[in-house]
Amino acid sequence: MDIADVRRQAFAMPLTNPSFPPGPYRFINREYMIITYETDIDALRAVVPEPLEVTEPIVKYEFIRMPDSTGFGDYTETGQVIPVTFEGRKGGYVHSMYLDDEAPIAGGRELWGFPKKYAKPSMRVEKDVFVGTLNYGSIQCAVATMGYKHRALNNDTVMDSLREPSFLLKIIPHVDGSHRICELVEYYLEDITLKGAWTGPAALSLTPHAIANVAALPVKRVIGASHILADLTLGLGKIAHDYMADKVPVLAIAAGE
Repeated sequence: MDIADVRRQAFAMPLTNPSFPPGPYRFINREYMIITYETDIDALRAVVPEPLEVTEPIVKYEFIRMPDSTGFGDYTETGQVIPVTFEGRKGGYVHSMYLDDEAPIAGGRELWGFPKKYAKPSMRVEKDVFVGTLNYGSIQCAVATMGYKHRALNNDTVMDSLREPSFLLKIIPHVDGSHRICELVEYYLEDITLKGAWTGPAALSLTPHAIANVAALPVKRVIGASHILADLTLGLGKIAHDYMADKVPVLAIAAGE
C-alpha cells in the first residue's frame, strides 16, 4: 500500500478494518431517561473546562437506549451532562459516558471526543417503573427510577432542549505522551422527530467508585425527570476552542510559572 493509498483509505483505526463506518449516524427510536438533580457547585466548577461557564449547581444524569443506530447497532449508554453557557449560549457539557458497545466507544472518542468508557448500563421498564442502572464490572455505580409515563411534557419545550448545543473536550496525545490535540468540540442533534415525552416521580442513587466515579458529582436532591422517544441524527462537530493555540506554555503551567 503506497502513501497515496494510505491517505485515501485512512478514516479510522485499524486502517484496513475500521471499528466504525463513516457517518452520518441516524438513530431510530432513541429513548432517554434523564434525571435532573442538584449537586455541589464547587464540584462542577472543578471539572468543567473554560471557556465554558457553570451558572447553576445542576447535573442531568442520562440513560439512553439506542436499539437501531447506523453503524453502531444496538446499545445502551449512561452518563452525566452539565448545563453550561458558552459565549452567552446555553448548552450542555458532556462530562462522563459509559456504554456497552465497542463501535460507538471508538467512533465517539475518535470523531467527537466523547468521554466514553466500557461498562454495563441497563435501561428497562419494570411494571410501572422505568429503571436505569450502571454496573462497572460487578459494582453497581448508579440506580435511577422513574414513574412510567405519568404526565406528558410540552413537545416544544422538549424540542428546544434537544436543539441546544452540546460540548466535549477532545484529547488526543502525541506518540511521546505529550499534548497533540486538545479542543473544545461543539455539536448538535439534527433532523429530530420527537415521538413522545413524559415526566413522573424520580429517584437517583450514585455510589463512589475508583474508575466510574459518577458520585463525585453528588446528588443533593432530585429536581425532575423526563422520558423522551425520538428519531434523530447525531451531527458531526466543529472546534469551538483550541487549547493548543493558547499562548501560555503547558510546561510553564505545570511548573507554576
